[in-house]
Amino acid sequence: MLIIPAIDLKDGHCVRLRQGLMEDATVFSEEPSVMAAHWLAKGARRLHLVDLNGAFAGKPKNLGAIKGILAEINGEIPVQLGGGIRSLETIEQYLDAGIDYVIIGTAAVKQPGFLHEACDAFPGHIIVGLDAKDGMVATDGWSKVTDHDVIDLAKRFQGYGVESVIYTDIGRDGMLSGVNIEATVKLAQALTIPVIASGGLTNLDDVKALCAVEAEGIEGVITGRAIYEGTIDFEAAQDLADQLSA
Repeated sequence: MLIIPAIDLKDGHCVRLRQGLMEDATVFSEEPSVMAAHWLAKGARRLHLVDLNGAFAGKPKNLGAIKGILAEINGEIPVQLGGGIRSLETIEQYLDAGIDYVIIGTAAVKQPGFLHEACDAFPGHIIVGLDAKDGMVATDGWSKVTDHDVIDLAKRFQGYGVESVIYTDIGRDGMLSGVNIEATVKLAQALTIPVIASGGLTNLDDVKALCAVEAEGIEGVITGRAIYEGTIDFEAAQDLADQLSA
């Protein structure tokens, strides 16, 4: 079970949002590359980046900060990135820069043909991000809840060849209210590709609960606010996950 630190980028800084609200951002570092080096030194085995400005603009907006992080990581661990990825050209730009996995979210739901093309063009490098509220997929920075059932959509995207699914319960993200284990397991059981949990990780009890269902197909969990505010110690969490996964 991977514990994956998140670095959310807004205006070149490392921030965290509450429930996806850009106006409710907490700045945790003005030097994202230093933060990346910090998590690498703490034993992180993968990093999760989000270009928040890009997600709202529909195109890359924090490329300088992203390149700084990649220079700091220097290929030592995989880096996955989402936010504003709407074209094959953008994907190619990011992969050429050193990103290992690109995450397609809103565009996957609105333009499934684009996701299919991306999986064909860049096999093994495409992750789909599905954000849901009460089992229904949300898009556009969580501002719109669709009538798409998250499991039905995930199954379709699995058929396209996505590498894995990042599942976020948007009612819990940034709220330190615990991971929605039941919904995450239900999704993982319906798929043959890995699921990465996101949203709500708060303490070591959440890590234990996730490790208990890891065999259902849950590969890891993304954590942001908890490791920045100290409700969970990253090293302790990864050590615990390793012990329980052994």
